[in-house]
Formats: sequence, structure tokens, C-alpha cells
Amino acid sequence: MTDFFDDGSDADRDHPLKPLNAREIPKDKTAVALKDSKGGKKVPRIAAAGRGTLAEKILQLAYENGIYVREDGDLAQLLAKIELDSPIPSETFPAVGEILSYVYRANGQPDPFDTGQNFGKNGGITD
Repeated sequence: MTDFFDDGSDADRDHPLKPLNAREIPKDKTAVALKDSKGGKKVPRIAAAGRGTLAEKILQLAYENGIYVREDGDLAQLLAKIELDSPIPSETFPAVGEILSYVYRANGQPDPFDTGQNFGKNGGITD
């Protein structure tokens, strides 16, 4: 089938409206658990990572222990490639910071990533 706007692609493919640059979503789940760093560095580390059945076990443990879970497939895929007990890559800081901010708020704890609450009366940063 061709039409006036034919781009030369196969019009009979399974999903005619699917963008050509779309990528398939993995059928296996990916889960990554983060932990606080030891020592003076405050960079989160990879505590656990897995796909498929292992990812389901990580999620099950999180739910059983009341740990809040946030879904971000692209970030999980990226972090799952990092060696266990390694710090997260610096390019993931904004995304991980947003997730940790959500977790702090969900747990009713002060959000250390909220810069608005960290400014004192004189405009300085406080603890």
C-alpha cells in the first residue's frame, strides 16, 4: 500500500503507527537497590541489582520491609550494569536525587535535597 506521504517503509508491519525509532521494552523486569555510602562520601552505592526472577525477589524484599519503590526503567537498566557496592555514576545524580527526595517525603522525613528548607533566615545554608 502506498499513499501520497509514503516514506518507503513497510505499511503492512505489525504496528503501522509505531515510530521507527521506538525500542522494545524488555520483558524481564530490572530492579536495583541503593544503599548509603560509608564514610564521608555521600554518594549512594549499588546494593543489589538483577533482572527477571532476581528482580522480582528484590522487589518482594522491598515490599515486605516497607521500602518505597519508584519505577524508572531507563535508570534501572543503566544502574544494573554497575558493579555491586560501586558508587552510582555522576550522570545519574539528578535522577537518583529525585527518587531519594520522593523516598524521604514518603517516609515523612526531612528532604535533604529540598534546597528551600535548607536556607536560613540570612539566606545561608543550614543543617
